[in-house]
Amino acid sequence: MANFTEEQLVQLKAALHKRYLDLQKEIRNELAHTQDISDSEMAGYLNNIPDDIDTALVDRQIIEMRELEMSMKYLSELEFGDCIDCGNGIGFERLLVYPSAQRCIECQTRYEKAFPQEPNPSL
Repeated sequence: MANFTEEQLVQLKAALHKRYLDLQKEIRNELAHTQDISDSEMAGYLNNIPDDIDTALVDRQIIEMRELEMSMKYLSELEFGDCIDCGNGIGFERLLVYPSAQRCIECQTRYEKAFPQEPNPSL
């Protein structure tokens, strides 16, 4: 695990939690009109998603939520803050801004050059 102070760990945990709650709220807002649909009607609804729902956005939000869940797990297991490519520390400031970051800036830059089709750069 990258070397963080206790205070930094508290701040990172709060940033992870806040971003997770923000994403939940964004998804709820995007799917707000689904609240009146019963569970039995949901399958039919999902097969005919209305045009006003940005499914690509919701998909990206769900993916980021999964990344945040993984980051929270790593934080609790003291394996948080290391780049998945080079193993170096990601950096406290980067993690505060983008709590689910999996790579340091250098490796993320290389990754985005190697895979330019990715829809949303995460630097």
